[in-house]
Amino acid sequence: MPEPTIAVLDVDGTLVDSNYQHALAWYRALRAQGEVYPVWRLHRLIGMGGDQLVTALGGEELERRVGDAARDRQSEEVDGVIDEMAPLPGARDLLVSIKERGHRLVLASSGKQRHVDAFLDLLDARDLADDWTSSSDVENSKPAPDLLQVALQKIGADPGASAVMVGDSVWDVEAAKQAGMPAIVVRSGGFGDDELRDAGAVGIYDTPGDLAAALDDTPLA
Repeated sequence: MPEPTIAVLDVDGTLVDSNYQHALAWYRALRAQGEVYPVWRLHRLIGMGGDQLVTALGGEELERRVGDAARDRQSEEVDGVIDEMAPLPGARDLLVSIKERGHRLVLASSGKQRHVDAFLDLLDARDLADDWTSSSDVENSKPAPDLLQVALQKIGADPGASAVMVGDSVWDVEAAKQAGMPAIVVRSGGFGDDELRDAGAVGIYDTPGDLAAALDDTPLA
């Protein structure tokens, strides 16, 4: 029998419907620093870690001036709307289905620990996941591969172990590619199918529940 595959799942936006709240939190955080950017531009960067988002948005000069303050404020803004976030359809079903197939499961979040804790409770996932990550575990977040590599290290995976990433953005797919993993994507990130396929996604589904129903057609069969 082949070794079980390791499923590395993004949380924000993939399992929990949070992308648009995050975009507005960034808008409010930057506006508090006197910087106003269209929300659509911010949305296009959601899924990228906060350590890289400000530079991607406005360059190194913006990062130097407001990066730390904007990140702190964004985290506070998320605190204010976290009760508005809900699991995406079939999110917990996907976790259960993966575990029922005998795979190991790691939740790879680059969120603050308090937000990760809230999502674990929201998904009732503490007894399902073999481990999970937060922003404190890495220096460089997505699209760098560090978060996925740390996720594997947390469960003591052997080098070269079979692993699959499940995410919702091109940033997840790029991180997976750098980590040597195939990436499956749900559409909740708001990216077009062509963008996701061009980035390298091996499968695209509407919701986590749709992916759960189709696992036999994926590397997580």
